[in-house]
Amino acid sequence: MNAATPNDDVPTASGEGWSEDMELAPVHPADRAPETDGDDREGERLQKVLARAGVGSRRVSEDMIDAGRISVNGAVVRVQGMRVDPTRDKIAVDGVRVETRDDRVTYAMNKPPGVLTAMSDDRNRPTVGDMVGDLAPGLVHVGRLDQDTEGLLLLTTDGELAHRLAHPSYGVRKTYLAQVSGSVPRDLAKRLRGGIDLDDGPVKVDSFRVVDTHAGQSVVEVVLHEGRKHIVRRLLAAVDLPVSRLTRTAVGPIELRAMRSGTIRKLSRQELGTLSELVGL
Repeated sequence: MNAATPNDDVPTASGEGWSEDMELAPVHPADRAPETDGDDREGERLQKVLARAGVGSRRVSEDMIDAGRISVNGAVVRVQGMRVDPTRDKIAVDGVRVETRDDRVTYAMNKPPGVLTAMSDDRNRPTVGDMVGDLAPGLVHVGRLDQDTEGLLLLTTDGELAHRLAHPSYGVRKTYLAQVSGSVPRDLAKRLRGGIDLDDGPVKVDSFRVVDTHAGQSVVEVVLHEGRKHIVRRLLAAVDLPVSRLTRTAVGPIELRAMRSGTIRKLSRQELGTLSELVGL
């Protein structure tokens, strides 16, 4: 046990106080504060934060640190016991960002057709707000899906994340499957990547491909980072491919996959970390 530091108000064993000269004497090694592996910041131990984020138990997290698999703010952690601020520090496992904050939550919804992308409606039409109810206070939808468009919609309590994911300047790709009428010209992918002029300006796709064709109908995949109203429907109509059904299947790395229509799931901390890294948060 470390000895208490004497002062003028506490007598020594002989009943005499410390002199000024004694106060300037070197500290004995046994009286030094315990070592903290070179990290005296306030915060939580990294192993605890990783365990709470679902990366693994504290023991597993320690093994990952020893293996050089954990980084904080871009620097590989070399020592055990490092303290971090989970609300500010950027923690990654094998280079993949992990969300460590507890005050933010994000959900993925498979929005059915006919539902408004709004939290409420004064005309009593069905909305995504009706679907989420009181799932989490402060939820906002990330961008919009047209009323007749179905598929992946993200909802979050993180306003800055919502803004960056929706804003075209951050280049977050959205993937759609569209059922269209008519035959798809062979050079259409090249034309769409080069840009198509619409009433409100040109639009380019990131990629385009034909998924299936049958009986005068085709299913095509469109990937773009535009967010203008009805953009996919207007784009395909401009090249004589009217859309009869439109489904968004992915927003960045988050995919719809096997989610049934009308279902909602909470994103994992790893998914949240990937999204945050994608938009520079």
